[in-house]
Parts: sequence; structure tokens; C-alpha cells
Amino acid sequence: MNHITFRWLLLPVCIAAAAMALAADSNLVLAKSSVIATFRQESVPVDASFKKFTGKIVYDAANPAAASATVTVDMASLDMGDPGNNAEVRKPAWFDSARYPLGTFCSTAVKPGIAGHFAATGTLTIKGRVQTITVAIAVQRVGSANAFDGSFDLSRKIFAIGDPSWDDVLDDKVRVRFHLVTGGT
Repeated sequence: MNHITFRWLLLPVCIAAAAMALAADSNLVLAKSSVIATFRQESVPVDASFKKFTGKIVYDAANPAAASATVTVDMASLDMGDPGNNAEVRKPAWFDSARYPLGTFCSTAVKPGIAGHFAATGTLTIKGRVQTITVAIAVQRVGSANAFDGSFDLSRKIFAIGDPSWDDVLDDKVRVRFHLVTGGT
């Protein structure tokens, strides 16, 4: 096989490898990512993290307006640090995770901000209820990966989360913080 033929055979392999690398860049790396809900119980902040989630973020720093994101959270994976509390929030009055196992965010529009920042508007669905939210997000390149950081507030009552008998104990507002890493290692 001559040198020119070898180059032509190698070209499709290189293109396929580049395409796979680009596709992999958009999938979340769970081991390096986090989604944490913070709420106040009797005026004391409580952090609880979701242990299982997946997602895909398509982002090009040269064209942030074309970005898109879909994140799916396993609602039964909320870890409050106590097995009894974890079982309680899976019940129908709370997440009803047997009936509604997933919470999702799907972006519908992205508005670029200053370098490394943008606002993503999309639909947040929890317990079958849908709300449009806008989330301010900061992105930075870390090696061969992108890290997306942001937070948003939601109302438990809008999503029918929580037994009303707890309303005097738990604040309605829940802050959700995320650190989502795509691609790279």
C-alpha cells in the first residue's frame, strides 16, 4: 500500500474519531457533576444532593446562542443523608417518584451574556407540572471539558412537593445549584 492510499484510508477514521469526541463532549460526566437542592427547615438550611442524573449540553463558545441543554434527574435519587428521610421524600405527597420518576429541564432559548456567561430559558418539569424558568449560567473550559455552573429557585407549592402539614416547618422556596461537566476527563 502506498503512502497516499494510506492517508485516504486514515482520513475517514480520523473524521469518525473527531465526531465521536465532539459528541462525547456534550454528555454529562456524572462523577464530576452535581445537582444540589437547598431548602430551609425550621430556618436551618439543608443541602440534599441528587445522585443520579443524565443530560446533554451542546455548547460552542463561538456561538453560545446556539447552545442547548437537556438534563434529566432521577427524583428517587435525592440523598438527604438519612434513609428514613430519603424514603419519605419518595412518597406521593413529596416527589411521588414511583409515579413521576424523572424531573427534566429542556432549554428552549439561550441568550448570550458577557464572555463565559449566558441565560438559558426552558421548561422545568417535576411531578407532571411544567414551569418556564430562566437560569443564569457561567461556563468555563477545564482541560478538555466544559463546566457549567448556575442556580435557580423554585416553589415547592407550584410543583405540589410536600405535605401541607409541613408548610410551617419548610420554606416554600428551594434553591437548586448545579455544576455540570461535559466531555473531557
